[in-house]
Amino acid sequence: MKKQHIQTLAVHAGETKGKNKDIIQPIHLSTTFERNEDGTTGEYIYTRGENPNRIAVEQKLAQIEGAKTAIAFASGMAAINALFDTLLEPNCHIIIPDDCYHGTRQLLDTFFKRWNVTTNRIDMTEATHVEKAIQPNTKLIWIETPSNPQLKITDLEAVISIAKKNNILTVCDNTFATPLAQKTIQNGIDYVMYSSTKFFSGHSDILGGVVLTNKEDELSQSIRTYQKMAGAVPSPFDCWLLNRSLATFPLRFRAQSDNAITIANFLSTHPSIEKVFFPGLASHENHHIAKKQMQNGFGTIVSILVKGNQENALAFTNKLHIFKHATSLGGVESLVEHRRSVEGTNPISPENLIRLSIGIEYIDDLLSDLKQALE
Repeated sequence: MKKQHIQTLAVHAGETKGKNKDIIQPIHLSTTFERNEDGTTGEYIYTRGENPNRIAVEQKLAQIEGAKTAIAFASGMAAINALFDTLLEPNCHIIIPDDCYHGTRQLLDTFFKRWNVTTNRIDMTEATHVEKAIQPNTKLIWIETPSNPQLKITDLEAVISIAKKNNILTVCDNTFATPLAQKTIQNGIDYVMYSSTKFFSGHSDILGGVVLTNKEDELSQSIRTYQKMAGAVPSPFDCWLLNRSLATFPLRFRAQSDNAITIANFLSTHPSIEKVFFPGLASHENHHIAKKQMQNGFGTIVSILVKGNQENALAFTNKLHIFKHATSLGGVESLVEHRRSVEGTNPISPENLIRLSIGIEYIDDLLSDLKQALE
């Protein structure tokens, strides 16, 4: 059989054939599994180690990504922590983007200073900046493209080439792009991670994360060991629900992406908007790189600078009706968030920056909501 399209894999990959021949896998809530008469174990022993629902969703995620291995976690932050705990070492150096998810920055600042891990936060829109930041003890280059929340674009091919030349590991947080829009494993990234809470879930009702790789070395095996021994596993129900949600992921993401480009174009000409951040616009500084490395759209996140200050930005969010003022992204419902308000100490987002997560609602209704809020 020829290689299946991602839309088919999202429905059928990871299917299991039980004795009842269920079309949909049942939920396996048992935490423990009976041993054989001689004391030996079967395929499953204890749910923290293995569970049929987790195995199934990991297999589906691996096939969607085109990776050999997928390791599911209880949250995106658990996946990030597993990577840091496994790939970093005392007295090493890590390079991260100047614009990235604030939880990633806070995790490094809060828990890895005890290892004397030093961090360089740099503008990765130019690959030369990465090369200049490398130190003799650089262990890891962390990439986030498009970045959160300013949607900066990093040239994956260029940065991966620099990393390989210097024998440095690479990780890409591909949550915003998803494997539908950006194939990081095929570009040569060592590890890719996602908050599966976002687009993979798509309904704002699951917490989860996943790490994927084609590497089969001892370091990669240790990430699997961390998952089991640290107990950072998603529940059987969350795995079952995620598996079900993935079936509609390609359809949802395309509908959201179509809405996003329409909204970005509308906002880019509105007199109350100072700037629009969206890699699908020709005005984006790295639009040419986004066109090269992204397919099936440019994602569903649109960030904007509302003219004025924080007060003006918050006034805009409070006038919206369909867009709900809440954190997170990737769900079928449209959300709006004033980022500086949630970034804690040392926020990096401009005070008038608003992040929009575009849902699947009828586009004319979304445009109408934005228009009235900007009046």
